[in-house]
Amino acid sequence: MYIPAWPSLNPRYFLQRDKPTSLPYPLNSPGSSYFYVARNGIYHLFRRLGFTANDTVLVPDYHHGNEIYAIRAAGAALTYYPVQRNLILDLDAVRKLCRSGPRALYITHFIGWPQPVAEIDAICRENGVMLIEDCALAFLSRYKGAPLGSFGDHSVFCLYKTLPVPNGGVLVSNASKPDEHAEFPFVRSSRMSVGARSLELMLQWLRMDHEWCGRALFAMKRRIGQGLSAASVARAPVGNTGFDTDAADIAMSPLSRKLLPRFDYDWVRSDRRRNFTFLHDALVGRVALLPISLSADVCPLFFPLLVRDKGHAARALWRQGIETVEFWNHGDPAARRDGFPAQFLRRHVLEIPIHQDLTLAHLEHVAKQVIELQLCLEPRRIVRALGVA
Repeated sequence: MYIPAWPSLNPRYFLQRDKPTSLPYPLNSPGSSYFYVARNGIYHLFRRLGFTANDTVLVPDYHHGNEIYAIRAAGAALTYYPVQRNLILDLDAVRKLCRSGPRALYITHFIGWPQPVAEIDAICRENGVMLIEDCALAFLSRYKGAPLGSFGDHSVFCLYKTLPVPNGGVLVSNASKPDEHAEFPFVRSSRMSVGARSLELMLQWLRMDHEWCGRALFAMKRRIGQGLSAASVARAPVGNTGFDTDAADIAMSPLSRKLLPRFDYDWVRSDRRRNFTFLHDALVGRVALLPISLSADVCPLFFPLLVRDKGHAARALWRQGIETVEFWNHGDPAARRDGFPAQFLRRHVLEIPIHQDLTLAHLEHVAKQVIELQLCLEPRRIVRALGVA
């Protein structure tokens, strides 16, 4: 059984007509600009707003790193605030920092779970601080019925984490006029990069039903890719770590734009919720879990499994056909503080897929392997590190 970490691209999407229903936020927003990857939008946002080394941005100590590198490359100064064990930022720390005169507060809605936007918005308004929402992990999630990303002055989304598109980041400026987005210096994405990633997503789809055939074609594609790299054929990657200012102007591909109206977004959201709930119910009481619960607002990106050794667990699950992601291992070295929840989360959260391509049979296989392989962190370790009862 093969279970990919990301949703796969069924070739039938190329033949389908657009869905008659309207697109969800931010795809229906006139204030949206479409970049190849989300970090490009972040960089251009801070550049356009004229941030300098005299302008401080408050950012979470728990982060991927790409967003941090993009903000820093745009010229802004950074101050870190703590994220708690339940993935919610420390409101008291943020409130105190907002009184110190930062220009912007950058918040992340982790793996689909909304931050307390009402309280955060009140703090920002009280102190004259710009609010920027990072929704790269929270497309289709809401807060009190309204879509995440619609509360801040600006927000950013990463589409290819939730949808089977080869690339796509969206920058939304709720506080500016739509015609201002014409200023972005977009460059067309390369056909080689888009084609290679699209092929990879389609091979994932094939491999889920035809393991041996898909595996052989994956190996062939990998050898071709190695040959192109050896020949110095440049491609624009997605999902990598780092920020390249030379690639910051690349726009989302026309293929991704063409696919967006063809997805059933209600189905995507409902299946992700169903899969998360199924896996949670199969594991609760048998392994230690993060202290989070699935509210009606959440569209979960993945299942955060607490493991003893992320590398070992990822390899063990891969041997059983389950592809995982070692979620946010490092981040900015300046934000690493031993004893803080962020460091615990970096060491122990493994990304388990629960995307819309997976059936209950897939999830039964995942749960069985997680339990039998005994990969999870012992409850007493979590009690010591996070104070979880």
